Formats: sequence, structure tokens, C-alpha cells
Amino acid sequence: MNDVCLVDLIMRPATPALEMTDAQREMLTLLSRSQTAAFREVQRAKALLLAGDGVANTRIAAELRLSPATVSAWRTRFSAEGLAKLGKVRKGRGRKPTIPQEKIDEIVELTKSSTPDGETHWSCRTMAERVGVSKDTVQRVWSARNLRPHLVDTFKLSNDPLFEEKLVDVVGLYLDPPDNAVVLCMDEKSSVQALDRTQPSLPMVPGRAQTMTHDYKRHGTTTLFAALDVLTGRVIGSCMPQHRHEEFLKFLKTIDREVPKGLAVHMILDNYATHKHANVREWLEAHPRFHLHFTPTSSSWLNLVERWFRELTDKALRRGVFHSVPDLIAKIEEYLNAHNAKGTTFVWTATAEQILAKVARGRVALAKVNQL
Repeated sequence: MNDVCLVDLIMRPATPALEMTDAQREMLTLLSRSQTAAFREVQRAKALLLAGDGVANTRIAAELRLSPATVSAWRTRFSAEGLAKLGKVRKGRGRKPTIPQEKIDEIVELTKSSTPDGETHWSCRTMAERVGVSKDTVQRVWSARNLRPHLVDTFKLSNDPLFEEKLVDVVGLYLDPPDNAVVLCMDEKSSVQALDRTQPSLPMVPGRAQTMTHDYKRHGTTTLFAALDVLTGRVIGSCMPQHRHEEFLKFLKTIDREVPKGLAVHMILDNYATHKHANVREWLEAHPRFHLHFTPTSSSWLNLVERWFRELTDKALRRGVFHSVPDLIAKIEEYLNAHNAKGTTFVWTATAEQILAKVARGRVALAKVNQL
């Protein structure tokens, strides 16, 4: 019997080694050692590497606890497709959906066109109770379709009759700034509060975030005047007690001192009455290198300095503890100096045409809602 088996093995043709490039072998080796990839993909990589060494399908199947048919199918697919579709499950294979399409359609329709009784929006649990599925199923349906009923975005379409003209003017300064000039985005961050916590904060430790009390003491406010240089990212800033036209004029003089005399100054700012005061206009007439460009009403998003204000709030103010207004001003100036030392810039990429097309779609959508 042993002689027959030996003859059978001698007569049986050897399994040809699976052909693969050095790069493919390297990728399969990395995948076979992965601690984060799916188990099935790690097994497939190990099987293909063994096949590349000329190991028979039956032996690979026994070693990796797979069926010989699976190993054979993996070899065939690799020979035809290489690594291009290694992680993809072929159509008709894999786990079949356990929720009927009619139920999915019901969840989507209810989410988009209705709300629970007495509530403003659906949650996973209220929707699950309504349609008779698990909350996890509802979450999977929402995630697959990018539906997020728990969130709401704010918006407002400008009614400025000169919206398009002002938009093109401002975006043109971002994308094609004039020669021999500096473009500054200017605005005031008013009523910045010096907030002091009622009890000392506790530091972060493993397993617990930093803590601070929810209540606070108010120690006064300051107004930050800031002008962001679009090209360099440098910010000219000054804290003042109020934001009247007197303070605005003082800030304009600060800009005049800090910007080299040979450059024109193009300032992007909003329509706040202080910026159009008679005394301001008189000063501008005496300083012809200054040119003001006003954003459309309700369009503060067009002013890049607002992006810098957000960074200031997130990184220096929101979690800050300030015992006095001078303490607050010192922190603002510290952040401003650090920002200028880094030279971080904010790059505007959207064209006026892209923005106008988006606004037009918003107006169409709003008109449809108003007709309901």
C-alpha cells in the first residue's frame, strides 16, 4: 500500500508556484503580518504567499484551516486581477442584508419628511421604536446615506442688492491681488470677556480629562481690532475698551504705521456703521493709499480674519482663565505674537463663479420651501 501511495505521489504533477512580482510579494508579506487588517484578508495573504512558494492547495488549506476550493479561487482571482481588488468582496458574496429594502426606504422617508410627535428630530432609538428595528440598524442606514438628523447647520442668504458685485470684488482680491499692495482682512472681535472660574481647574490625568467649573466670574471685556495680511498670514492686532469710530481711526493709524509706505492698502471689512463714519471718510480722503472693500451684508464668511478669530477662540480663549482684563489682553497678544512667528496663512480657493452657483442653488431650494 505504501508503495502504491509513493508511486501515486511520484506520478502526480507538482503544483506550479503562483507567479507574483517582488512588489506584490512585499505587499502580501506586510498584510500577512498585519494586526489591524480583517482576518480573512490576512489569511488570504498567507495563502497566496504559500502558493507563490509552490505549496499545494490541499496543504495550504490544511495549514490555514481553509477549504481547497477557497484556496484555488483565491489563486485564480490573484492571477487575473493581482492586488487591485484584494480587499473587495465580489458581487453576490459576503454577508447578505438582514433588513428588507422596504424597511430601509421607510426609515429614510420618515427621517427626511417627518418628526416624532412633540419632538423636533429623530434619534436612533425613537426611529427604531417607530419602525420596529434595532437602533444599530437605524444608525447603519443613516450612516450609509449620510443622514444626520441630530445635527443642524445655520445659514443665511444675503439680501444685499449689490451682493454679486461685492462678492466678485472681494474674491478677486484673494485670488488675484493687485501689485505693489497689501490685502488686509479687518474686523473687530467685540466684547471678549475676561472670565475667571469660581474654583481652580483640575489637570488632565490618565482616564480623566482636564476639568473646570461650569460657572465663572466676569472681570470686564475688551475689543480686539485685527487685520490679517492675506499673503503672509501676519496679523496686526490691538485691544481697545470699545469699538466706536474713534477706536477704528486709531487702528487705521496703527496699520498706516506698520505697512510700508510704498504699498497701497486694500482692506476687506464688513458694513458696520463705524467703518463708514464721516470722520473715517475724512481720514481716508487724506490717506489715498487706503482702499476699503465691503463684504455683502450677512456674509461674514467672506472675511478671512473670521477664520483667524476662530483659531484664537479655540486655542487661547475658550478654556482660558483670566483674572482681569489686562490678563486677557496679555493672552491675546501672546497668541498673536506666536501666530505671527509661525507665519501661518489661510488660503482662499473658491472662485466667485463657484460661490454664485452655490448661492443660486440655495435660493432655488429656499423658494421651494417657501411655496410649501
